[in-house]
Amino acid sequence: MLCRFTIIPDGVALIYSGRPEDTYETALLYFGINPDTALVFHNGRSLPQDKKIEEGEVVLFPTSSRG
Repeated sequence: MLCRFTIIPDGVALIYSGRPEDTYETALLYFGINPDTALVFHNGRSLPQDKKIEEGEVVLFPTSSRG
């Protein structure tokens, strides 16, 4: 299973190759990205991070908090 993560606004692409049961959270942690600091979108819809990876390409929006 392959999934391409494109990070916005930089356009950097990360390719994740994992197991069929892996989630978006698993992929984010693999890339060293704290799941609390990112939103995953596919076709304009937000995806829950505990969802199994089924899409071949997603967009990743880093977020920040001042708290």
